[in-house]
Amino acid sequence: MSKQGSVLGGTLLITGSCIGAGMLGLPILTGLAGFFPSLAMFFIAWLFMTTTAFLMVEIMGWFDKPVNLISMVGQTLGPIGRLLCWVLYLFLFYALLVAYMSLSGNHTAAFTKQITHAAMPDWIATLFFVLFFGWLVYLGTRPVDHVNRALMFGKIVAYAILTVLGLKFIAPKLLMHFEAKYTLFSFPILIISFGFHNMIPSLMHYMGGDRKRVRKAILSGSIFALVIYLIWEVVALGVLPYDEIQKGFTKDIDAAQVLRSYLGSSVIGYAAQCLAFFAILTSFLAQSLSLVHFFRDGLKIKKQKREKIWICLLALVPPLIFSLLFPQLFFQALNFAGGICAVVLFGIFPALMVWIGRYHKKTLIKDRVPGGRTVLLLVLFVALFIFFYQFTQMLGINLFPKP
Repeated sequence: MSKQGSVLGGTLLITGSCIGAGMLGLPILTGLAGFFPSLAMFFIAWLFMTTTAFLMVEIMGWFDKPVNLISMVGQTLGPIGRLLCWVLYLFLFYALLVAYMSLSGNHTAAFTKQITHAAMPDWIATLFFVLFFGWLVYLGTRPVDHVNRALMFGKIVAYAILTVLGLKFIAPKLLMHFEAKYTLFSFPILIISFGFHNMIPSLMHYMGGDRKRVRKAILSGSIFALVIYLIWEVVALGVLPYDEIQKGFTKDIDAAQVLRSYLGSSVIGYAAQCLAFFAILTSFLAQSLSLVHFFRDGLKIKKQKREKIWICLLALVPPLIFSLLFPQLFFQALNFAGGICAVVLFGIFPALMVWIGRYHKKTLIKDRVPGGRTVLLLVLFVALFIFFYQFTQMLGINLFPKP
């Protein structure tokens, strides 16, 4: 295959796929344990997800044509694996949309009040948000792409203002807070925060199938995302007292809202509000469009200029109903998405597929991920542990300390 695309372009695709509304929950869930315990979890999650991404690149080298994860699973793990992959993808998309819709109400209401000075109930704000921007999804990929570019620019500006101005509010003693017993609590959301794996097939196509350059883009893009997250962590956890973080967790409020409330009507407070709104909207548009395309591909529907209304309704109505009935689900939805869906799709499945391909089907490929069986067993162990942890948390079985 001919080389095309650039490593820089691929890097930005990976970073952009990571950085979204999920980052708004990171300082709250990681802050419960403190900065330094969460720092270790950041590196473990980054290493785990980068390794499984490399495993996916290795698997794609087995095929002569472009494939997605569902096709890869079907070829290696059979029809049952393919069905499970399809269902988990569906639940992943729905869980993320529930999280973003749950968060959209408060921010949309605040944004509307700031512009019009009119109060709006959160549930009406959520409904308005989904109807207005869901219509944009119906119009198709091109309008979403154009709007998303402007939103990405706004998100970058808001993040820059927030981090630069936030440095003067940092109290170093707040970064010394240490509650190691809550360290594992952040693992599921960290998994979803580095969940760029659905972009890898597109990246392979963009790079003309050059696996070496794809791996460079994955490594640099994931490191870039890690650096952005850590700067955001330093600012948020260095500014917010521990009781504010606990309050945010108890009330299901993201870090940007807590910062805005704590710092008041300052420039940094408004920057936090803008960052949150842009992050929610870019994530909502990306995941909504991806789910619409997922249904379209799965149901073998011909691509048209505009998406079909009934497919958009199928994508948006179920999570909307769920978020309206249970509005405080932001953290729970993200933890389910990361600790159940993403860890199976992007952790367990790649390790199992590589094991079967290498040691049962004897697939020959020159540039394998190093480490042999040891790396695959470690990946499976970490993935199964995260799954077990999140599953017990959902069942209310307190084998691990819970805030």
